[in-house]
Amino acid sequence: MVPLLARSLPEVELRGCPRCLALVPGLAAASEADWDAEYGAPVLALRIVDDLDAALAHIRAHGSGHTEAIVTEDPEAAGRFLREVDAAGVYHNASTRFADGYRYGFGAEVGISTSRIHARGPVGIEGLVTVKYLLRGTGQVVADYAGPGARPFRHEDLPR
Repeated sequence: MVPLLARSLPEVELRGCPRCLALVPGLAAASEADWDAEYGAPVLALRIVDDLDAALAHIRAHGSGHTEAIVTEDPEAAGRFLREVDAAGVYHNASTRFADGYRYGFGAEVGISTSRIHARGPVGIEGLVTVKYLLRGTGQVVADYAGPGARPFRHEDLPR
């Protein structure tokens, strides 16, 4: 899958773990800092893990706490992922681009928080509740934004 991804995304700078480097000659090596980076550019750091336990451990160590996703046809793996990942949005077979204030129906975002506790000062019962959104899909992607300056998303099916 990694060679297919590399061929399909020539405009994206891919950085990979040693196992990825063995699959795609010329791929840039990922550093430890890449696992925690949030890029403001088309950069993607890839890491191959042995199993779901290793994937969950990687997310615990390096996840954003905002949105995490799994793509799998295994319902048991998906269920475990949805239960165990600690993030505001946890998705199965759906685009993480659904994690947007407009997509959730909240209107314009005023900020993004990945902290676990958000209230400060006098707090009512509503301030003591946090929310975890679970989204199960079958490959859904979000529609392109519209309006001035909107850029289209690139959605395309890759051969299996």
